[in-house]
Amino acid sequence: MDVMGEKATLFESGRFAQSSGTESARDELVDMGEAAEETRLALAAQSGDAEAASVLGAMLLRRGELDAAEPHLRAATAAGDRAAANNLGVLLHQRGYPEEAAGWWRIAAVAGSAAAAHALGRYHRERGDEPAAEYWLRQSAEQGHVLGAYALADLLEHRGDAGAEHWLRSAAERGHREAAYRLARALDRAAGHGEEWPGEANGPDNGVAEAEQWYRQAAARGHRKAALQLGAILERRGELKEAGRWYLTSAKDGEPRAACALGFLLRDAGDTESAAVWWLRAAQEGDGNAANALGALHAERGETQTAERWYRAALDAGDDNGAYNLGLLCAEQGRTAQAEQWYRRAAYAGHREAANALAILLLQGGDTTGAEPWFSKAAEAGSVDAAFNLGILYAGRGEERMALRWYERAAAAGHAEAALQVGIARLREGDEREAERHLRCAAGGGSAEGAYRLATLLDARRPPEPAHELGEIVHEKTECEEWYERAATQGHRRAQVRVGMLAAARGDVVEAARWYRTAAEAGSRNGAFNLGLLLAREGSEPEAAVWWARAADAGHGRAALRLALVYARRGELAEGQRWADRAVELGPAEVAERAGRLRDALREELSA
Repeated sequence: MDVMGEKATLFESGRFAQSSGTESARDELVDMGEAAEETRLALAAQSGDAEAASVLGAMLLRRGELDAAEPHLRAATAAGDRAAANNLGVLLHQRGYPEEAAGWWRIAAVAGSAAAAHALGRYHRERGDEPAAEYWLRQSAEQGHVLGAYALADLLEHRGDAGAEHWLRSAAERGHREAAYRLARALDRAAGHGEEWPGEANGPDNGVAEAEQWYRQAAARGHRKAALQLGAILERRGELKEAGRWYLTSAKDGEPRAACALGFLLRDAGDTESAAVWWLRAAQEGDGNAANALGALHAERGETQTAERWYRAALDAGDDNGAYNLGLLCAEQGRTAQAEQWYRRAAYAGHREAANALAILLLQGGDTTGAEPWFSKAAEAGSVDAAFNLGILYAGRGEERMALRWYERAAAAGHAEAALQVGIARLREGDEREAERHLRCAAGGGSAEGAYRLATLLDARRPPEPAHELGEIVHEKTECEEWYERAATQGHRRAQVRVGMLAAARGDVVEAARWYRTAAEAGSRNGAFNLGLLLAREGSEPEAAVWWARAADAGHGRAALRLALVYARRGELAEGQRWADRAVELGPAEVAERAGRLRDALREELSA
C-alpha cells in the first residue's frame, strides 16, 4: 500500500462535502452499482485494506453518515492514509470539534495534503493567527490547490500585500469564479482611478480590457455580480443587446441591481411596461434606485400617491434620492413646507442637488441668509447648478469678484450660462481671447445669448465686404453669420434682426422679411421697424405703418418719426404732429432734432 497516498481526497475545501462530479439523481442501476462497490470496499476494509477504508469512509461522509464513516476514516488514518486524515478532520469539524479537526488536518498537511493545508490555514485565520494561516495557505496554494490560492489571495489583499493579484490570478486561471470576479474588480478599479496594483506595471487601458475578460469568465460560470458588471461595461460601450442579455442573466439569478439596470435599458428602448416589471422586482428586493424609478414613472403618469409610496420605499431602502424626489413632488404640488422638510433631510444626508433645491426654495421665500450656506455646501460637493446660483447671488449683491469666481467654477464643469457670464466679464476687461473661449463654450452648450455675443465679437473683426455687383457670386456664410443664425433659431430676437439685416444686405428680401417678422412678432421693436422699412421699399406703406406703430409704441423713436412723415404726406397733420411729439420724447438726439423741426412745421401749417 502507498503510505499516506492521496487516493481518496473527498473534500477539496477541507470543510464541506462536495460531489465527485457525477449527477446527484441516479437511476436504480447506478444505485445497485454503488451498493456493490460499497460492499466490496467494506469487505476489503475488514481485511485491513487502509485504502479501501479511506474510500469507504469518504463515501459515507459524503452521504452524511458520520457515525458509520468515522471508524473507517480513523482506521485508514492510523494506517497512514493522508486523505483519510483530511476527511477525518472534516468529519470532526462538522461534529463541532474544530481543535481536534485541526490536529488531523495538520497531520495530513505535513504529509503533503494540499486540501488539508487549505483547511488548516482557514482554521488559523478564523482564530486571528494570520502568520500561521499564511504559512499553511501558501503551502496549499503552491501545490496548485485552487481554494488555497484564493484563500491566500484574500488574506494578502486584506493586508494590502502586493502578492494578492498573483494568487487571485492563479485561482482564476484554475476556474475559481469568485477569484475571477475579484480580479476583474481590482483591475477595473485600478484602471478607473489611474492606479495600479503595487509592484505591477499594468496600464489603465489594458486593465479595462483584461477586467472585461475576467468578468466574462466569472459570468459564464454563473457569477451574478460579474454578469452585472459585464453588462455595465457593454452598456457604456453601446453594445446594448449583449448588455441586456447579461443583465437578464444576472437578474434571473437574483441580482436586484441587474434587474434595475435592465429596467432602464428597456425604458430607453421605449418599452416602459417591461421596464416597470423589472423595476418592481428589484424594488421588492430592496433596491432603492428601482423604487425611485418606479416613483418617477408613476409621477409622470400623474399618479402622485403611488409615486410618493415608491419614493418612501426608496428612502426606507437607504437611498437619499427618495427624500429628494419627495421634495420635488411636494414642490410641484405647492406643498412648500413639506418640500423643504424632504429637501433638508436629503441635504443633511449629503445630497448635493437637494441642498441646491433647498437653497432655491429658501431664496424664493426671501431667506437669502439661509440660502447661501446651502448653495455653498452643494457647490463644494460638486453641484454645478449650485455654483452658478452662488454666482447669481453674489452678482445681485454687487460682489462681482466672488460672483466671477463661482461662475468660472461652474463654467469649467460645462455650465453654458456660467460660461456666458465669464465671457461677458472678460469682454468688459478687454480680454477678447478668453472672452471668445468662454463664449464658444456657452454657445456650444446651447446658450442663445452666448451664440449671439460670440457672433457680434467675430462680426466686429470682419473687414467690410465690398458691395456686390450684378452677376457676382455671393460668398458662403461666414462663421459669425452661422452663430447669428444659431441664436436666431433659438429665439434670440436681436440675432433674428441681425440675420434679417445680413439677408437684406445680400439682396434676399424674402429671407430678410421672414426674420424681421419673426423678431417683431416676438416683441422686437427693431424687428418691427426694419420690417416696416422693407415693406415701405416694396411699396406696402400701409402695412409698414402698422409695424412702425408697433415699434413706436414699444419706444422706438425712429419708427415714431417715420409715422409722423407718413401722416404728414397724407395730410393728416394732427396725427403727424402727435407722432412727431412722440419721436421728440423717444430720441435719440438726431431723431429728436428732426422730429422737432417737423413738429414745428406741422404746427405752423395747422395754425395757418
